[in-house]
Order: sequence, then C-alpha cells, then structure tokens
Amino acid sequence: MACRLADSVFLFMGPHRRPSGSQKCYNSPGLCQLKCENVLLKGIKLKKCLIPTKRTKFVQAVAVPVAAPSADSAEYRRQLAESYGFRQIGEPLPDNVTLRDVIDTLPKKVFEIDDVKAWKSVLVSVSSYALGLFMISKAPWYLLPLAWAWTGTAVTGFFVIGHDCAHKSFSRNKLVEDIVGTLAFLPLIYPYEPWRFKHDKHHAKTNMLSEDTAWHPVWKEEFDTAPLLRKAIIFGYGPFRPWMSIAHWLIWHFDLNKFRPNEVKRVKISLACVFAFMAIGWPLIIFKTGFMGWIKYWLMPWLGYHFWMSTFTMVHHTAPHIPFKSSEEWNAAQAQLNGTVHCDYPSWIEILCHDINVHIPHHISARIPSYNLRAAHKSIQENWGKYLNEASWNWRLMKTIMTLCHVYDEEENYVAFDQLAPEESQPITFLKSMMPDHA
Repeated sequence: MACRLADSVFLFMGPHRRPSGSQKCYNSPGLCQLKCENVLLKGIKLKKCLIPTKRTKFVQAVAVPVAAPSADSAEYRRQLAESYGFRQIGEPLPDNVTLRDVIDTLPKKVFEIDDVKAWKSVLVSVSSYALGLFMISKAPWYLLPLAWAWTGTAVTGFFVIGHDCAHKSFSRNKLVEDIVGTLAFLPLIYPYEPWRFKHDKHHAKTNMLSEDTAWHPVWKEEFDTAPLLRKAIIFGYGPFRPWMSIAHWLIWHFDLNKFRPNEVKRVKISLACVFAFMAIGWPLIIFKTGFMGWIKYWLMPWLGYHFWMSTFTMVHHTAPHIPFKSSEEWNAAQAQLNGTVHCDYPSWIEILCHDINVHIPHHISARIPSYNLRAAHKSIQENWGKYLNEASWNWRLMKTIMTLCHVYDEEENYVAFDQLAPEESQPITFLKSMMPDHA
C-alpha cells in the first residue's frame, strides 16, 4: 500500500516537475522504497553468510547519495513510462528534424495502393459485421454483450475503410473513394464529407492548441464558467469519456456554418445521404424487428463503435507528457512523431479495425494505406525508434488519461479536475478508486 501511494505521488508530479534539491532520492518514491528494501534484504542474507560461527562482527551501513536523473534522461523517461502505463516514452525530437526528413526514410512501397488488399479489407469488414448481426440474432440475452462488442468492433472497420478513402489511400479512382467512403460511413450515420474536411485539419494541425479539430484539453476559462457546465465537463472528460465522440459527432459535422463556402455543397450531399439512411433504414429495422430490435441490432453496436472511436482517439494523442502547443511554438515533426502514440491492442481488434492503432506512420503521412502501416512502423522504429511513444493497451494507461489529462496548463500540460475543484470531482475520485491499475 505504501508503495502504491508513493508511486501515485510521483505520478501526480507531472512530466516537467523535478524533485526538490533537498530530497536524497530522485526516483519515484515507491521505486526508492522498493530498492531500499531489496538492498536491506540482500544485506541481511549476505550478513548471514559472512558471520563466523564463533565471532560476532558489526557492520555499519553507509548511505550513498544517488545522482538525480535529469528530466530528459533515459531513467526519468523509464519511470514516467512505468507510472503512466507506457512501454516507452520517446526522447524529445531535435528542433532541426523536419517531417520531410522522416518521410524520406520510409520505403516507397509503403505508399503503394494495392486494390486486392483494399477490397480484401472491405470483405473482412462486411463478413465480420454480418457475422456479428447473426450472433446478435441467435445469442441468448446473457451473451448479447459479447455479440454487441464483436459487432461494434466490426463496424469500426467500416469507419477505417472510409478513413482510407478520405485520405486518398484506398483507390486510385477518386469517384470510387467517394462512393465507398460514403457507403462505409452510412451504418454509422456519419456524414463522410464533413468528417473528411475536419479530419484533414486534424492532420495538418495535430496537437495544436486551438486549431486541432480532434479533442483538446479543457480550457481553464471553460471550466470556470458555470457550475452546471463544469459538472458536465467533469463527467464528459471523466467517466463518459469513452463515448465523448458522440458529442464531437453532433457538434462538428451537422452545422453548415462550420464549413467554408466551397465545402458546403459536398457537405449537403453527405448530410442528405445520412438522413436518407435514417429515414429509410431505421423504419425498416423497426418494421422487421420492432423498436427493441432497433436497439438490439443498430443502437448497441453503434455505441460500441463510438467506444472505440473515443478510446482510439484519446489514446493516440493524449498523455501527461504530450503537450498541446500554440501555433507559434508548434513543430510538425514533433507533433506527428513525438505527439502520436502507437498502442497495441488484442489481435482480433487489430484485424477488425485494420491496424488503425499503428498510428504513428499514419500521422507521418496519411497517404499510407492501412494495410501498409505495420511495414511503415517497422521502418520508423529502425530509423527513429528512440523518439517514439509506444504502449500496449492496459488499465493504467486508461486510468492515467481519464483521471489526469483534463485542464490545459502551459507548464504542466494538464491539471486534473480534482486538483482544481476537489469538492465537485467525485466522478474522478470514483474512477481513481474503481479503475484497475494493472500495466
């Protein structure tokens, strides 16, 4: 228990704070305690071996000070990685490295479009989604959550196919990409063109404080506005965070005022397709299966899709050590290479979601097709491996994001809700007490 509490103290220090100079131990307090205990235990065992049978000899222990690891040392990054649930936290990328430097090290073949592989991914998604619907139809009530989890993950693969189409990495034919992308998004009632326009800005301005169209940290001004809004923000960025993409979907993709005049025509076409699917598809589902069938066959897999949409997005770019920067300080190579996270998920998720979580090469160049992301990542590891942030999905990683990464702070990157408003942050306290801490 003492070690867990001590490690949590180190966790809340944040990535840029260093222990004060008066401290004798510069590692995580829990790590120091473990090391000291190990030394004492080893000393006791050694002493038993060395004490003669007829003589008693006393040995005086001497404390040797340990040099403090600097904030950019390998040991410091290792400690942060362990505390946050990462496999590796990358070194800071030098300022003189450009995105073109990184792209130039990639093999040319990773940019090549392969029609067979592209349509194979469509076959995988369609067949796995159909299997999911069959499982839902046959599963007893107590197995429905498993069927919904599979089907929601399978339909996430539709999103990834549309995602490739939007980045012009699915087909050499632009019309084919627009048709496939629009159709792939329809079961998700996601308007393809509005999403494409906003997502392009996310790639152009990844982790730029105001301009990134994916998620931001909460602004302090937003948090201080009104008690009701503050409570909604705490729930939204706390326990409801795995479904926050629903709010993002509603706010960003249906308001024509958010688009440039030359984009509006294509946006209207996408919205018409989505509303037509809702007007025709939903009544058909209800006519055939009833309202409960609509919930069973469409709504629950849709919520499963948004779970992955939200979870993937926050894992890709959110960690206590990854900064959001103003446009004046922003550096493209640092944001895309240092500010993007590679996370390994179980194989069935990777297959159904077409390797979308091999995300660093996708941010180096969005023109890399999803089926070439692993080869591109291997090349990046060989040439730029020490700069990469990498993890395998684990509870500690999720707990770090959901309980620490809240309000923007220029020096610390994030300040947790319960530090700013402890009396109103019961949802965060609940998450800290209930979420597992396994890495």
